[in-house]
Amino acid sequence: MFDFDSVTALRMLAAEVMLVNTSEELISNDQQAVRCRGQLLLEAQVAHDRIVARAQALGYTPLFQHDPAGAAILFIPTPPKAPPSRLWLAVLLFVLTIFSTMAVGGLEQNESTGQITVNWGHALSFSGSLLAILLAHELGHFFVARRERVAVSYPFFIPMPFFLLGTMGAFIAIKDLVPNRRALLAIGIAGPLAGLVVAIPVLMIGLSISEVKQVVPMEGSFTEGNSLLYAAIKILIFGRFLPSGGEDVYLHPMALAGWAGLLVTGLNLLPAGQLDGGHIFLALFGPRAARIMSMVVAVALLGLGFLWSGWFIWAVMIALIGQQRSPLRNEISPLTGPWRWLAWLGIVTFILVFTPVPLTVMNP
Repeated sequence: MFDFDSVTALRMLAAEVMLVNTSEELISNDQQAVRCRGQLLLEAQVAHDRIVARAQALGYTPLFQHDPAGAAILFIPTPPKAPPSRLWLAVLLFVLTIFSTMAVGGLEQNESTGQITVNWGHALSFSGSLLAILLAHELGHFFVARRERVAVSYPFFIPMPFFLLGTMGAFIAIKDLVPNRRALLAIGIAGPLAGLVVAIPVLMIGLSISEVKQVVPMEGSFTEGNSLLYAAIKILIFGRFLPSGGEDVYLHPMALAGWAGLLVTGLNLLPAGQLDGGHIFLALFGPRAARIMSMVVAVALLGLGFLWSGWFIWAVMIALIGQQRSPLRNEISPLTGPWRWLAWLGIVTFILVFTPVPLTVMNP
């Protein structure tokens, strides 16, 4: 049943900042909500800030949304405070990921005897470099979200000892409503930029201690793919594009970690769904354009799947979950000034680090 006193009070709040054309009561999972449609009398963020405290005193949070009528204010029951994240689990997963990445980076098999040994130098350089990149990425999200007063989980790493890199990366869960498109952009772009600040020098140092040799295909070996940035850094270090003339760079584990950092950043910057690139695209162009772009990305990845089969999996994931996103408290107010340039920087970064063919398996 509706609390009619609350409904009336919410409609009066909406009328303070909106010329209300229609309003309706909604019931979902035994919870009531109120939606008012019309024309805002104030800029959306100013209107939101004017009524949010009084709406929350009634137990509701206003969401300012686009609507064919001009704008809509959806009053939803204020979500309960998210429970604290399990720090012990985050620490445990991080420790397990240290071991899994060290195993991938340090285990070596003698070609003549078949004996497996541990190269501790390679293990430490690969694991330390890769985890520094991933941790910088996640802490970028974490600290900016805290600055924006958005509750997020601790970074959770995913150990995967039998995977190429020893990990499937890491993630942070947003546990709160994001205030507006500017805050969404800040949280979304902080991770990729922080990760690249570490990944680029790691890659350059790693390449400088790597060897360029004649390519000798071996069972189970692969050639890493080129992004525009990766190719440019190799030209800077070696003075020529590689691979070329039957030669290629044999990556030191530190260089492999740096390349993986660029690859992971490119994947995260895909402009779709809950990925960092999806947040950036939504912040810049709005929710309708973001929904369309998610489907465009899914179709494009299906095409790229004929070059690298892994894209088929990504295309399916984005098609299934690419429309899902956390609502913003104010999705109407556009980015302005330097924030628009920051969003475009995110899009340009994606173009520079995206790797169309991440891996090519070499046949003897």
